[in-house]
Amino acid sequence: MLQLGFVTAILPDESFESVLKIASDIGYDCLEVMCWPPGKATRRYAGITHIDVADFSDQRASETNELLAKYSIAISGLGYYPNPLSADVDEANQASEHLRKVIVAARQLGIGKVNTFIGRDPVKSVEGNWPRFLDTWRPLIAFAEEQGVQVGIENCPMLFTADEWPGGKNLAHSPAIWRRMFDAIPSDHFGLNYDPSHMVFQQMDYLAPLREFAGRIFHVHAKDVRVDRHRLDQVGTLGYPNEYHSPKLPGLGDVDWGQFFSVLGDSGYRGPVCVEVEDRIYEGSLASTRLALRQAHAFLRQYIPVPEPS
Repeated sequence: MLQLGFVTAILPDESFESVLKIASDIGYDCLEVMCWPPGKATRRYAGITHIDVADFSDQRASETNELLAKYSIAISGLGYYPNPLSADVDEANQASEHLRKVIVAARQLGIGKVNTFIGRDPVKSVEGNWPRFLDTWRPLIAFAEEQGVQVGIENCPMLFTADEWPGGKNLAHSPAIWRRMFDAIPSDHFGLNYDPSHMVFQQMDYLAPLREFAGRIFHVHAKDVRVDRHRLDQVGTLGYPNEYHSPKLPGLGDVDWGQFFSVLGDSGYRGPVCVEVEDRIYEGSLASTRLALRQAHAFLRQYIPVPEPS
């Protein structure tokens, strides 16, 4: 059945073991673990390293799995969300190189899942980005196949503020583009890390893709979003999205979670569903973050019951 987890990016200052203890104490089943290269990042929720995959060894994989067993927590996938199609060639190359390391670490850990972004040059059209998409992602997915790892692309457009305007920094934001991506790279190791909230603020159906892309959904994010209709009427859909929408905890926004889980279950999905906390109300302290994780856990357990002991 489904497994309930959370994305570790919300706990940037906690050690990996501390994150595991928090997850265990609250009652989560799994974690999507952030694996950025160590160092600070300017983007919110980026640059967070709970597992450092540089020079990752089988010994470190064994130690990591022992720690997971100690707290009875699984890893749903390794997460790294850069821009492999950045106009800055050095940035793009570094992103691709590190992504390969994350893929290898997923194989060593026996996880088999990595979540990331396609990337995009935001000042170019989809057509303008397409040749680099093919040149970058055909070899990356071939490499993932060799390692036995599925790559789930999150459907976030990365289009929120002025520096990401007008096209955003992630090409994979719509069903039309997903179809084209999967036609171009028809690998069963290439799929989606599906987040319904990104469809809501784009004024799109967030249930239909669960049916059409059922075989391509490798991982799911549980994040809600509230669209401020008053603000939207003032700035329109051509305004920066942060002017009219707010990320929220599940149950506090516009996603109908009962319908979502009903359709998700009917689609045949039985994998992890990980809370992604980006609700600004809960970002003031570790105590408020823990409160957010407890609140999301209590809400989502309506739809993802605690597994029976094996």
